Amino acid sequence: MPAPAQTQISRFARNDILYSMNLSAIQAALRERNIDAWLFYDHHHRDPIAYRVLGLSPNSMVTRRWFYLIPAEGEPTKLVHKIESRHLDSLPGKKLQYAGWQELFDQVKVLLSAHRDIAMQYSPNNLVFTISLVDGGTLELIRGLGKNVLSSGDLVALFEATWTDEQIQSHYAARDAVDAITAAAFQEIGRRVRNRGTNEHQMQQWFMEAFRRENLVTDDPPVVGVNAHSGDPHYEPSAENSAPIREGDFILLDVWAKKNSPAAVYYDITWTGFVGKAPSDRMREVFNVVRDARDVGVKTVQEGIASGRIMCGWEVDRATRDYITKAGFGEYFIHRTGHSIGTEVHSNGANMDDLEIHDERRILPNSCFSIEPGIYLPEFGVRSEVNVLVRPKAAEVTGKIQRELVII
Repeated sequence: MPAPAQTQISRFARNDILYSMNLSAIQAALRERNIDAWLFYDHHHRDPIAYRVLGLSPNSMVTRRWFYLIPAEGEPTKLVHKIESRHLDSLPGKKLQYAGWQELFDQVKVLLSAHRDIAMQYSPNNLVFTISLVDGGTLELIRGLGKNVLSSGDLVALFEATWTDEQIQSHYAARDAVDAITAAAFQEIGRRVRNRGTNEHQMQQWFMEAFRRENLVTDDPPVVGVNAHSGDPHYEPSAENSAPIREGDFILLDVWAKKNSPAAVYYDITWTGFVGKAPSDRMREVFNVVRDARDVGVKTVQEGIASGRIMCGWEVDRATRDYITKAGFGEYFIHRTGHSIGTEVHSNGANMDDLEIHDERRILPNSCFSIEPGIYLPEFGVRSEVNVLVRPKAAEVTGKIQRELVII
């Protein structure tokens, strides 16, 4: 959540992360975007975003529909069922209640009577599906009252995917540890291959032990993929399916982790290497295309932010994808260029995406995302991933940048 010192009202802690509502910051964001109000709606905990942004406990019993309206100006309003009338008592504002469905519809009409442009957790055509949580029937209800429903995507990004100064420092701490561990992993692979041998799963477990030593945590273990497995973007080695790592193999390491501390954020990288003295010309060619496409993406962000213009995630994907397509590998680049990074490795900010979705969310100051183009061939795959941290007037790659294949 943005750092300005403003009143935080409702709050709860979960997994050592404090979630709290900053009413004045929300209202300022609405005014900046010329949106009349932000309407939150839930039942049975279907919208986790609402609970985090509003600072509501996700552990309360919620079996009936509730609405909470934050206007750009003035006092918020709650609408709750009479048998769960105290559910939103931690939030400021006046309270409306209902019991029957007709009374609910009448009260929704009252709730929205002074507003036309309403932000909700909605995305046109369900493009940003992590945001589009309001059901179709509720959208029909709101639109039936003559309201213009807008996507809350940029608002959610502001309150879920921008970092405080403390979180930025936690990212740097994770970077220092992960970069060192990844460099050591390549050396360990070489030592093991030339000694008693190793496989993907064993090296994955080596990473997890290194994480424990460095007080790092992760939602999933890193990817260690050899040859054809490196061409599977979400390959997961296990003790049962793990391939051996041998001389002459191509290897991909996708490594993400964060410090084991409250509100820490992730660092997420991918490097590739070759076990032996001489990678093939094909390996070098594909690596160079991916590396250069990555750098085009980084340059696109840096130049756009330095110019002061509003940038969207799709623009970065378009630049990297065009480069790979012109190099003749477009059909092998099968995922978006990058994703938002936060307390979860995939956060709720703008993704660098003009493939899976046309992501029109703004790239915001104090947000971070990956740039990770890839080319995935049947025999091997290359991905090169860096993290980009955006400040108000500049953008930086936060860690080491791979320039050549690692020779193991």
